[in-house]
Amino acid sequence: MEAIILAGGMGTRLREVITDVPKPMAPVNGKPFLYYLFKWIKQYPVDKLVLSAGYKSERIVEYFGNSIFNIPLEYVVEGKPLGTGGAVKYALQKTKGRNILILNGDTYFPINLNKFLSFHNKNNSLFTVALKRMRDFDRYGTVECTGNKILKFNEKRFCKDGLINGGIYLVNRQFIESRKLPSVFSLEKEILEQEAGTSLLKGLVFDELFIDIGIPEDYNRAELMMKNYY
Repeated sequence: MEAIILAGGMGTRLREVITDVPKPMAPVNGKPFLYYLFKWIKQYPVDKLVLSAGYKSERIVEYFGNSIFNIPLEYVVEGKPLGTGGAVKYALQKTKGRNILILNGDTYFPINLNKFLSFHNKNNSLFTVALKRMRDFDRYGTVECTGNKILKFNEKRFCKDGLINGGIYLVNRQFIESRKLPSVFSLEKEILEQEAGTSLLKGLVFDELFIDIGIPEDYNRAELMMKNYY
């Protein structure tokens, strides 16, 4: 299995707590946040990692080099921001497999990837989303489902109890390659929201720890959470 990690975030909202590094390289207990993603992934049969980088990409390359935990590591560097969808489309050139794992480089959601892949294959899914149940939140949009079929992605608002997009996907490469997509586009807006309600999108709920370091409050919380987790 090959994996694409979207690691091009500038970390604009984190400037008050981190400077001069891309968001996925934000230090957490002395290690870049990306390190913890790699440490989780190495437990599974992932035989290649492709990092889609942009802002300060050299910092990532200098730190991790061409392999991590004996997994080959390759890079694609965006000359300009391509959006999440454009980044995936660009990074696909470095992969060969039929189903590609896609991860956000600024979230840590250590799901069982074997279970995720098994579900994806068993259902002949073209696009499977890992979902997380949350309580008392307003930072994320919610996902409506019936069974494992995704019906709708809702805008951010306070929610007492609901499912969110966990930022982990399994995608059949033909799902992307068969579409006439621009070089710059949002995976969430142009694909997920557009295809919601069709038979193409599937969702699987996981209960694992979920950490998103996109804002200072959650980044600061990540240090304590990761220390306790490990």
